[in-house]
Amino acid sequence: MAESKAPWCPVTATVEVIGGRWKPTILFQLKDRPRRFNELRRLVPGITQRMLTLQLRALEQDGIVSRTVHNTIPPHVEYSFTKKGCMLGPILDAMEAWGDAHRPRKRGRN
Repeated sequence: MAESKAPWCPVTATVEVIGGRWKPTILFQLKDRPRRFNELRRLVPGITQRMLTLQLRALEQDGIVSRTVHNTIPPHVEYSFTKKGCMLGPILDAMEAWGDAHRPRKRGRN
C-alpha cells in the first residue's frame, strides 16, 4: 500500500526550523542583539551547556544564526541573527504579544 503524501505546509516548515523546547527561547533572546554563549545560557533557564550548543548548531546549519569568534584575550563567541534570521523578528514579536495577552494561569490556582 502506497503512503499518501501530505501537501506541503509552510507553517510546518517554519516550525521544523524554529520549534521545539529550546529554540523559541533562544531566538527570543537573540532577537534584539547578539549574545555571548554564557549569556544565553543564563537567559534560557534549565538548558544544559550541551543542549544549548546543539540547538545553536542546528540554528546555524539552517542559516538562522551566525557564530562569530572574537580573537580577544580571553576569546569569546557571540551569536546573532543572520539576514534570514532577522526575518523571524515580526513572528517573534507576534508570539511575545500573544503570550503577554494570554498568559497562562498558574496551575492549582483558580
